[in-house]
Amino acid sequence: MKQETVVVIIGAGPAGVVTSACLNLLSVPNVVLEREDCSASLWKKRSYDRLKLHLAKQFCELPYMPFPSDAPTFVTKNGFIQYLDNYISHFNVNPLHRRIVESASFDVRLGKWLVGAKNMLSNEVEEYVGSFLVVATGENSECFIPEVSGLDSFKGKKLHSSQYKSGKNFSDKDVLVVGCGNSGMEIAYDLSNWGAQASIVTRNPVHVLTKEMVQLGMTLLKFMPCDYVDNVMMMLSKLKYGDLSVYGFRRPAKGPFYQKRATSQTPVIDVGTIDKIKNGDIQVLPSITKVTEDMVEFQDRRVNHFDVVIFATGYKSTVQKWLKDDGGLFNEDGMPKKSTPNHWKGENGIYCAGFSRAGLLGISNDAKNIANDVYRILCEKRST
Repeated sequence: MKQETVVVIIGAGPAGVVTSACLNLLSVPNVVLEREDCSASLWKKRSYDRLKLHLAKQFCELPYMPFPSDAPTFVTKNGFIQYLDNYISHFNVNPLHRRIVESASFDVRLGKWLVGAKNMLSNEVEEYVGSFLVVATGENSECFIPEVSGLDSFKGKKLHSSQYKSGKNFSDKDVLVVGCGNSGMEIAYDLSNWGAQASIVTRNPVHVLTKEMVQLGMTLLKFMPCDYVDNVMMMLSKLKYGDLSVYGFRRPAKGPFYQKRATSQTPVIDVGTIDKIKNGDIQVLPSITKVTEDMVEFQDRRVNHFDVVIFATGYKSTVQKWLKDDGGLFNEDGMPKKSTPNHWKGENGIYCAGFSRAGLLGISNDAKNIANDVYRILCEKRST
């Protein structure tokens, strides 16, 4: 089967969905290919039950459709999924599910992109041809678990945070969470609430803020320089939490919003984990040096028993596995070479959406930029 269109979009997470919606509003034909059997599979299949949007809803709205007026300030996982499903329906986005893209290359002779995708329903390879290609598989395409000496010998349960739903099945278990970002900290909190003996590995310096601090900071950034806002945030954090270094947390040299812009590292938004750490309900441990059948050795020479190890160690891009011509857009890790806000466009009509590490707001900006640029190019071609 061969299908021609104007824009081929790979990935039906929020980035692919919003890009398709923006193109639809401009009457630009497009096809969305998705490897899973649903849209937004990261939200629907690979996120824990208690998840909420960490930013207030006004910072997470998708283009041209606000959240319902009765939605809470911090939208729940199920609330966001419902919002996204309504968005898909409202803007007539129609992803083709169970299509695994095997290759995407630019045909110089045709001046078009050729995309080969295996239809997992029919087991046939389909070809899609488009003048433009949008890579919307995002930075969270594949789970990442770091190499740990002896991990294969561990006899307990080990899983990635994407497989974690709740602590219900881990009551009275000794559970180690590797990674102290937002997912790791919230999973440790959830485990403790369900009666697990939770510990968390902290490897890198982190800023710890409340949701309200982040909301205030993002509002202040509209009127004040980043350095000033960062100083306010760090002062408020210290007033709220005190010196967290006594509990094993190091603070980065740069402020939280500067660091987010420069390195894409998000501050930890505390949901109650810090109080549990201070009360001794959650133990903080340094980096792992070695794992045996049921024991874990740490950098400070401590050796502890664990029944379960959960890796909240993030994801990685899979772009380089199937994209044959990247138009100078991606580096060897499958991430944009250019820094934000110039990261979204490459050569020969290739774009990327959802790689800015700026959350839903970044996805929205990418989608609008891409749709407007494609529309502009098409208008210029028609006028010549």
